Amino acid sequence: MKKLYSVFKQGIIYENPLLMLMIGLCSAIAVTTNVSNGIGMGLAMTFVLLFSEIIISLFRKVIPSAVRIPVFIIVIAAFTTMVDLVMKAYFPDLSKSMGVFIPLIVVNCIIMGRVEAFASKQKLAAVIADSLGMGLGYTWVLIGIAAVRELLGNGTFAGLQVMPDSFQPILFFILPPGGFFVFGLFISFNIWLKKRMEVTARARELAARKEAA
Repeated sequence: MKKLYSVFKQGIIYENPLLMLMIGLCSAIAVTTNVSNGIGMGLAMTFVLLFSEIIISLFRKVIPSAVRIPVFIIVIAAFTTMVDLVMKAYFPDLSKSMGVFIPLIVVNCIIMGRVEAFASKQKLAAVIADSLGMGLGYTWVLIGIAAVRELLGNGTFAGLQVMPDSFQPILFFILPPGGFFVFGLFISFNIWLKKRMEVTARARELAARKEAA
């Protein structure tokens, strides 16, 4: 259980797909002008990542190495199509707002990278922990960036007006340069948090050694 928790935790902070691995940035910057988009994209990515990794892990021993990439793409495309159709049927406004970025999950580097590097080599329990950790790590960053950009750029949160009428929206944050600026701030915060956690872990380890001695 401790090992699974360690795998899960990696995706949230230490190997966060956006802040540390820096993959899948195009869609992340594009959809984070609105918190609703961030939530929708995060949940969609997590769903596709989870079930794609599960399927690849279960059948990893019977997938021929020579055709593994086409098989991975077919599996990912199947779950992406499910998400796309469900969103169009039940959340048409959100689907329209996110546009082509839902279908483009098929070629998202995060999913292909985790399927190739992790799911094709690991057992089911570790794969579930990895996909949930990566998905949560991706989602919290999207929501955080979207919250800052929408609040400062529109004065709203998930489409609801929260800033006073006297507030003057800062257009910079809605534009791509503003997205990259906020993204850089989140990278800095994640690095600081990572270092703090490492210092705390060392302090606990030293305290445990002293007590054992």
